[in-house]
Amino acid sequence: MPDAILTLNAGSSSIKFALFETGPDLIRIAAGEVENIGAAPHLCIHTGGKLALEHTWPDHAPLTHEDLLGALLDWVDTHLGEDRLIACGHRIVHGGGRFTAPIRLTAATLSELETFVALAPLHQPHNLAAVRAVMALRPGLAQTGSFDTAFHHTLPEAAARFALPRHFYDEGVRRYGFHGLSYEYIASRLPVVAPGLARGRVIVAHLGNGASLCAMAGGKSVDTSMGFTALDGLMMGTRAGAIDPGVLLYLMQSRGMNAEALTTLLYKQSGLLGVSGLSGDVRTLLASPAPEAAEALTLFAATAARHIAGLITSLGGLDGLIFTAGIGEHAPEIRAAICARLGWLGLALAPEANAANAPLISTAASGVEVRVIPADEEAMLATHCREVIGAGGRLRPVRPG
Repeated sequence: MPDAILTLNAGSSSIKFALFETGPDLIRIAAGEVENIGAAPHLCIHTGGKLALEHTWPDHAPLTHEDLLGALLDWVDTHLGEDRLIACGHRIVHGGGRFTAPIRLTAATLSELETFVALAPLHQPHNLAAVRAVMALRPGLAQTGSFDTAFHHTLPEAAARFALPRHFYDEGVRRYGFHGLSYEYIASRLPVVAPGLARGRVIVAHLGNGASLCAMAGGKSVDTSMGFTALDGLMMGTRAGAIDPGVLLYLMQSRGMNAEALTTLLYKQSGLLGVSGLSGDVRTLLASPAPEAAEALTLFAATAARHIAGLITSLGGLDGLIFTAGIGEHAPEIRAAICARLGWLGLALAPEANAANAPLISTAASGVEVRVIPADEEAMLATHCREVIGAGGRLRPVRPG
């Protein structure tokens, strides 16, 4: 077995990972997740479609990232045998205006990345904690960081600025955009699956618990729905998305809500969960007979369609619409509801293809080509990692069954 690269995507309640061998191609040889962090952490590793390791820690045990990742790294060392782990690539949500490409992570860069914690308070601290844990567990292992904001560094000023006094923009108060690793992967796949769209005007809908849109021209980001933080834009699982700033002023002045209370409201209690009062999970809401569930899903689709329509103005038209991520890939009802509101574009779905989650879900006569392309952020992390450490080769992502 050749040498290997490990990718880590560390969040508040889970750490997703994948292991790639670095022969002439990058090939995924293992993947898994540590879930339920903070409650009863559970580690699962799959290789070749089979469960290779499962481990559960006691409920509410005082575990650190070093404890959790130590078990994973020990398994990796055993699995690789005489071969070696040569690097670890991390997803880091926010790179600000400073980091617009993948980098090698050092103590100095970590200190710089700490300054962006206030811009991504629910993500950045956990991303950086994983980096520090690996530094402590494997001091000599090369580590790289890939930024969700980096893909959007091509935004023109008209898409990046807020209508605030100029000095705020100079101080970094601007629209950054997120989900960049997902969008970069889709841009890399379009020349293969839809060469015409790769050169054209495309909107990619990354619809998951976090949701956003990216308008691409020739594979480059020219506009996006998320802005200064990952709160902006579309309605999400538990996040409100775009909201009248006056509502926040009202809640502060009339309800006495402070920054902490607003953060909890906007990040954890709103979106599909807040409107339905039931769940932030689309699968649960689709299965529910409650009218509140249907109302939440209708609002989700209407919000997405409205933002798609707005992004078309940044492209001057639309050639393709791509759905990706959990909801985008697996919820035909949601795709149909969004596309029904875009019929004025000449967009027409093929119902059977959409129900089957087929790669091409629009009709031959549709004025807009509509596709489903699975997200693969791990593949981008591994590709970036190898580029940064100079190991060469090309990408051939292979999913364990």
